[in-house]
Amino acid sequence: MTIEIIIFIAAILFGIVIYWRESRGNKMYLFFNKLMNSEELQMKDTDTKGFVFQQNFVLRFVYIAVLFLVGILIVQFLIPINYATISLFASMIFGTLIGTYIAGVVFKSSEILEEQTEAFEHKLEEAIEKGKDFMEDFQSKENKELEAPKEAPKVNEKSARERLKDKGLL
Repeated sequence: MTIEIIIFIAAILFGIVIYWRESRGNKMYLFFNKLMNSEELQMKDTDTKGFVFQQNFVLRFVYIAVLFLVGILIVQFLIPINYATISLFASMIFGTLIGTYIAGVVFKSSEILEEQTEAFEHKLEEAIEKGKDFMEDFQSKENKELEAPKEAPKVNEKSARERLKDKGLL
């Protein structure tokens, strides 16, 4: 059981490495694409799709299973295939699949964090500028209030009661 866990964890790391490698360049996928497809069906050199990078689950699973099938056919000549080998084979396939999805989440979240960091920096700079403008306006208003002469006190006006008496309502 211990060897299965070790191989499973190694397969997860292998999946992360495969995903990272294909996110940087997909020369092998382009080569097989040009080899297998006619010219009008071939993908452009600018496309970033690879065997696991930007693939759906089924194709990703097929490509990884084929990779390990080729590997196990080579290993078959070294060790006999039994239940333990098949179990390790399954652990490697699913570990690699899980690793590719973990790598996808990590890369996507790092892109989102970078975008949000830039947006946050921009919003912070705007807030600082607005604060500076507010302080300048506040200081200029205080100076204007100190400099403006006070208005003369109002002439004695009649109270509301006296106005009502004048109208004859009271």
